[in-house]
Amino acid sequence: MSCFETFQAYALRSLGFGERLLPRSDFTLCDQFVLIGSGLIWNVYFGVIAIVTGFFFANALAVAKNSPKRWLRSPANGFIFVFRGSPLFIQFFFAYFVFLSLKSVSPIFDPLSAAWLGALIVLFLNTSAYSAEIFYGALRSIPKGDLEAADAYGLSGWSRFRRVIWPTMMRLAWPSYTNEAIFLFHATTLVFFSGFPAWRQKGDALYYANYFADKTFNPFVPYPILAFYFILLTLVIIGLFGVINTRLNRHMPQELRRKIRIRPQLIR
Repeated sequence: MSCFETFQAYALRSLGFGERLLPRSDFTLCDQFVLIGSGLIWNVYFGVIAIVTGFFFANALAVAKNSPKRWLRSPANGFIFVFRGSPLFIQFFFAYFVFLSLKSVSPIFDPLSAAWLGALIVLFLNTSAYSAEIFYGALRSIPKGDLEAADAYGLSGWSRFRRVIWPTMMRLAWPSYTNEAIFLFHATTLVFFSGFPAWRQKGDALYYANYFADKTFNPFVPYPILAFYFILLTLVIIGLFGVINTRLNRHMPQELRRKIRIRPQLIR
């Protein structure tokens, strides 16, 4: 089978299209690149949906944590503490058993035990907690002069938050938030080790890398390919978030613009 034929047969296998059976022998580099790349579609799915939805929830949590009202502040503090204080790997397993228990209550909860939804919910909650702490720190770091200027212009309530507080908070938080986004995409590989089954046995990138490592007894080919894909994905994230960072800081002098620097977290 040529590389083009391999691409046609397996490029979308992780979504249920193309060849149903995996190659059994005579694995080529093309086979491994195509199938691991196919599985990466699921990692991108987990990462993009969790980041987009978690962004809005994290903003709400940060504002609630900064609220003088205890009934808002306490639940936000508790949520952030629980999800930042426990390992993501444990959260996957705990959520899986909770969702299994819900399945026995009603069939409506059946999708929760599948990776495409159950694991996504865990990633959403986890990144929301970490992002909320980042946004909260930025919210507390807004220069007093900016708030005084808003008061001088007669801005208050929602107008004050939308025009002054939120843009400044985003500008201050964005470099750190970029690192959180990168880590979240890397953390999507943990879905493979969690109890959540893949959709119709079509796994993510690590699923296929592990398959080739088991069949060839040589992990030094599929896992570097997996790392290569994630490095490319990281560069894409840096580029996209860098464009947004430039937009957020467009009014600042060049020497005062905050640059995005990668600070990888080894342990979370």
